[in-house]
Amino acid sequence: MARVQIEQIVDHLSSDIRRALGAAIEETLPGAECDQYALFRAFKRAVRRKCNQWEQVPDRFVDAE
Repeated sequence: MARVQIEQIVDHLSSDIRRALGAAIEETLPGAECDQYALFRAFKRAVRRKCNQWEQVPDRFVDAE
């Protein structure tokens, strides 16, 4: 199994994840007002609390080019 630094991955994909979180809120709660930046910060805190710094993932999910 490969190991990844999940928080670093979240940081690297921050723009896309922020937009995805905003789209998910809009889809599930149409018309709801949401600060995408505040939501992303809360998401990162939750990831930090719930995940280890290094997480193991199956090798098939990692393509090291």
